[in-house]
Amino acid sequence: MEDNQLYTISVFTENQVSLLHQISMVFSRRCLNIESLSVSACSIPGVHKFTITCKSTRPMMEHVVKQIEKRIEVLRAFLHTDDEIVFQEVALYKVPTSSVLESGQIEDIVRQNGARVLEIQPEYTIFEKTGHTVEVKALFERLKPLGLRQFVRSGRIAVTKAPLELVDEFLEHQNRRKQRLSSGEEIN
Repeated sequence: MEDNQLYTISVFTENQVSLLHQISMVFSRRCLNIESLSVSACSIPGVHKFTITCKSTRPMMEHVVKQIEKRIEVLRAFLHTDDEIVFQEVALYKVPTSSVLESGQIEDIVRQNGARVLEIQPEYTIFEKTGHTVEVKALFERLKPLGLRQFVRSGRIAVTKAPLELVDEFLEHQNRRKQRLSSGEEIN
């Protein structure tokens, strides 16, 4: 039996209402939990990119990708392992300013964790950390004893190590096909 592993799926889509629901239902029907989800416009005008992480087996995740691609608004979906992508998360931490100042650790927190201070107010200080999940969690544990009041982290954002966006080749192929069709050439 194959072990579960964390996979990242990149889904390139048109920007349509209810598409998030349709994609999440693909996971729900298979009793798969989405670990993180991030959606934004990508480098291609009019195209949005969903970055989804999920723990499962490779055959199951390949099946999920095929099911996602059946959606009309989905241009293409790609399955990645961590060694095929560059990825990060962003996290924000809010702690009482008084406890940070009393501890005398603000400089250590920033330097040792690669964090930065976003805002200092009399009541609170907000730190930001960009990194991998393990680094984000490590800073969480460091700030918890100082009275951590709020914590939020983004989903994974990722780009492939390939020289071009993977969907570019697909879109280029589609454009060539469209041109051949409009010029009356036969398509195989």
